Amino acid sequence: MLEAFLYLHIVLMVFWLGGDLGVFYSSRFVINPDLTPAARLTALKIMLGLDLGPKICLILFLPSGLTLISLDEHGGSLWGIKLLPWWLLVPLWIFAFVWIWLMWTDHHEPGKHPVVRRVDYAIRLAVIAGMFGAGLFTLMVSEPFGVTTNPKWLGGKVLLYAIAIAAGLGIRQTLKAFGPAFGAVMAGTADAATETALKRSVNGCLPYVWTIWGSVLLAGLLGVAKPLANL
Repeated sequence: MLEAFLYLHIVLMVFWLGGDLGVFYSSRFVINPDLTPAARLTALKIMLGLDLGPKICLILFLPSGLTLISLDEHGGSLWGIKLLPWWLLVPLWIFAFVWIWLMWTDHHEPGKHPVVRRVDYAIRLAVIAGMFGAGLFTLMVSEPFGVTTNPKWLGGKVLLYAIAIAAGLGIRQTLKAFGPAFGAVMAGTADAATETALKRSVNGCLPYVWTIWGSVLLAGLLGVAKPLANL
C-alpha cells in the first residue's frame, strides 16, 4: 500500500511539472501579436486545458503526502495517539475531491461563481498557514510529533509545498488584467497599450512560475534523499 501511494505521489509531481511546462509554452502564443485572434484563442484554450493538470496535482499532493506519512512505520504520534489514523485519511481525501470540484467549477466558469472562488481562496490560505506552521515546527523541534528520525527533510518539503501554493495565488493576482486585455484582442479593439498590458500580465507570472518549479523539484529531491534523516 505504501508503494502504491508513493508511486502516486511521484506521478503527481511529474504531471504537475509537465503540465506547467505546457502552460508556459502555449502562453507564448497567446501573447504573440503577430498571430490572428483565432490562433491566439486556440492557444488560450490549449493553455487552460493543460492548466487543469497542475491544479489537480497541487491539490492531490496534500492527501497523498499525508497518506504516505500515515503509512510510514516512522509516522508520528501525539500523546501516544497516531497522528494520521486511517479513519482520518478518509475525510481528508473527500475534502481534497471537494476542493478539486471547487477549483474545476471556477476554472471552467471564471467570474460566475464568486462564492466558489472565495471558498477556494480561503482553503488555499488555510493550507498555506497550516503547512508553514507544520513545516517550521518540524524544522525547529528535535522530535516533532514524537518522530525520532530527525525528519528535517519533511519539514522542508512541507514548507516548499506551502510556497508553491502561495506562488499560485501570486499568479492569480498578477493575471487580473489578462481578461479585459484579451477580450479587447478578441473584439479587434486592441492597441499597443493593450498588447503591452496583456504581455505584462502573463510575463509578470514568470517569477511565481519559476518559484513553483523550483519548489516542486526541490521537494522531490528532499523526498528521495531525506538528508540528515536517521532511518
